[in-house]
Formats: sequence, C-alpha cells, structure tokens
Amino acid sequence: MTFEALGLHTSILKALTEAGYTAPTTVQAQAIPAALQGRDLLVSSQTGSGKTAAFMLPALHKFASAELQAGGRTSNQERQGARARGERPRFQAAQPKMLVLTPTRELALQVTTATDKYGSQLRRVRAVSILGGMPYPKQMQLLAKNPEILVATPGRLIDHMESGKINFDQLETLVLDEADRMLDMGFIDDIEKIVAATPETRQTMLFSATLDGVVGNMAKRITRDPMVIQIAGSATKHENIEQRVHFVDDLSHKNRILDHLLRDESMDQAVVFTATKRDADTIADRLNIAGFAAAALHGDMHQGARNRTLDALRRGQVRVLVATDVAARGIDVPGITHVFNYDLPKFPEDYVHRIGRTGRAGRNGLAISLANHAENMNVKRIERFTKQLIPVNIIEGFEPKKSASAARPSSRKPGGWKPGDNRGNAAKPGQRTFSKPGAPRKEGGFGKSTRSDDAYGARRSYGDR
Repeated sequence: MTFEALGLHTSILKALTEAGYTAPTTVQAQAIPAALQGRDLLVSSQTGSGKTAAFMLPALHKFASAELQAGGRTSNQERQGARARGERPRFQAAQPKMLVLTPTRELALQVTTATDKYGSQLRRVRAVSILGGMPYPKQMQLLAKNPEILVATPGRLIDHMESGKINFDQLETLVLDEADRMLDMGFIDDIEKIVAATPETRQTMLFSATLDGVVGNMAKRITRDPMVIQIAGSATKHENIEQRVHFVDDLSHKNRILDHLLRDESMDQAVVFTATKRDADTIADRLNIAGFAAAALHGDMHQGARNRTLDALRRGQVRVLVATDVAARGIDVPGITHVFNYDLPKFPEDYVHRIGRTGRAGRNGLAISLANHAENMNVKRIERFTKQLIPVNIIEGFEPKKSASAARPSSRKPGGWKPGDNRGNAAKPGQRTFSKPGAPRKEGGFGKSTRSDDAYGARRSYGDR
C-alpha cells in the first residue's frame, strides 16, 4: 500500500516524499482511513510503530482541505486584519482545533517536530508545544498566535486552562498519546478534567501499549463507538533488536561489565537506563571520568538543559546518555545502537519502551540488561510480558561468581556485535572481545558506588515517577 492509496492531500504527500517516507506502516495503514472518516480510535501499538503519523496525517489532511475551502484565510489572519484596522489588540484565549496529550516533555517535542515535517507544505497550520519546564512568557507568546494544533503535557495544560489562556470550544480532535504511561504517572484526574472541557462532538483517538485495565475503562468513557486497532508482530517482539541479560554479583561487578561493554567498537551511541535521577547524574559523572562522552537526562533538569542534551545526542557529541524512564520517553535518535538496563524497569511495559530506543526505523539494535541474581524473577516477568526468552550472556573474564540458573539458556559470547549482524547469539571461533586492543581493564569499572549492595533487593523510589 502507498500513502497515495490512503487518499491524503497532495501537499501532505509531497511533504512525506521529501521526508523520505515511501509506504505506510501497519498502524498507519489501518488507522488513517478510519480517522479520515471521523471515527474514534482505540489503538494498541508499541513504540516505533509509526503512531505519530497515524493520528497526525489525517488531522493535517483535514486542515489542508479546510484551508482550500476557506480560500486560505485563517483566524490568525483575521486577528492580524483587526490590528491593521486599528482595533485595540488584546490577548484572546487560544482556541486550538486539535489537542495532543503526551506523558512527557520529550515526547511532546517529538510530536511537534514530526508535525512540522508532515505539514511543511501547509502554509497556515501551526503546531506548538506547551509543557513544564518552559518559561511562561514564551508559552504566552506561542498561545497568542492561536495555533491550530496544541501538543501538551497534562499538568502545564491545566495551568493555562485555569488561567483562561486556552479555550477548547472549537476543538475538533483529541489525541491521547501513550495513554498507559500518562495513567502510570498519575495524570488520570488531569486527563478527566481536560476531556470534560472539550466538546462532546470531538473526534477522540487513544494510543496505548495496552487497552486493558484502567486504560480500557477510561477509553470507554471518552470515546463513541470507537474502532479498535491492535498491532502486534515485529513491533511488539522487536525482532530487529538482539536482547541479552548479564547476571552480576554486586555493583562493582556491574560497573566493570558496563565499562567493558561501552568500549565495544561497534557501538555508535547508547542509552543507559537507571531507576533514579541521582543515579543518572552519578553514573554520567563516572563515565565522563572514565573517558566516555556521557550526559545525564532526568526530570529534575530544566527544559532548556534537557533540550541541549538531546541536541548534543543527535549531533553525536554525546555517545552515552544516562537517563530515567520518564526523561527518555520519546527519544528518537537513529545513531543509538545499544540500550543498557543498568537498573531493571519497575514495569515490564517500560522494558519494551526502553529497548525501543534502539533499532529504530527498521535498523538493528542491541539491548543488554544487567541484573542481580535476586532479580531473576523480574527478568522472567519481562519474558512473560514480551513472550520472548532473553538469553543469559557471560563475557570471558567477567564471569559471575554465582552461576545462572541451569534452566535458563546461557550464551558464552566473548565476541562483539555489529548492527546488521544476523548470526544470533552464537560467537564466531577466535572472535575478539568487546574491548579495544590494548584497552586496560579497570578493576573497579568506572568508579566505586556509594550505594550498598542491599539496594538490589529493595530499590529506592523511582525518581521521575
């Protein structure tokens, strides 16, 4: 199937061609025709499946069609005409036609960037992000332009609603992106309040990794006769991402293995996931001391600092990003070849989103989890959720003192890995180790940890959550 076959506006097709998009993904092929018909949608789709285009392309198509019918005149132009006539300018509440709610700032910015790309051929459609960490004066300037598309995080959006800066009387489309994550983060009350402020005639599209439980109950309340789309297959199994688990004896052992793996010559860029903000800062500092170009990313950072860090990652100035789950939500950098779970995620769903930071757009990736022996049950929960067995890997010279369970498959693999290598988990005879030739092995990895080994059994609170 092609994008032309979906019936999209010619200006959107031109933008997609310029962006290098040739054919719709599975979720796009199913969701776009239904959205163009005005149907409410409930879509179960994993990260990397192309869901942003699935809800944004139909909306842009409607804007393009409306613009043509209106002769190109918009409400923004009408305001400018009033100023030209000498009428007294005053702030009017923004009245967006489309609202996209996201759980994190990074995802909101990613959606806005994608919208600008898809709508590059539309002259009078503006998309802006309203999110925490951005100065209020800057947001007021954006809202004063009366954008047609508003992408926002729930908390900051509520602030502007309560102060009368945003009015949803003209809203036509509401999208909840990664609804399961918003509920996990405790945004249920904010979402209910926002939905109550929108017209009942709106079109609602909800995208989530799962449509069960609380998400399913909320979806029933806010949609009308929705079309349910469930996307499975390679997007769920991440068939292009090789997964491994290394069992470690203690933090010192974990640090030495991470240091060793990060010296893999085939690694381009990596994301290291930690459980807490403090650990993200600490590990990033240690990695920098050890000679890695590393940076931390977490919710305590101001938005400007987070944006600069992500820009540095995209430019290749940062090779190792150490991040918490919430901060890393929505990161889409093609150069990320490796993902490391320094701490296992609290929820199996987060594991899927974490490893989805690599292997983007059909590329191959490598996801490695560093687990204490006591966390074996957590690994099994992830396996049950993903319906995939994660091979246990042992690196020569870094063997754990305690052997892995005999019931689990083990792959003794001293060699490296390269993106695109389809050899699976078998090592080639005489293959080199991960380390660069002559690279010294530090006895303590990249530094001693101030955290006790007891932290493996009882984790601290999960920072950004």
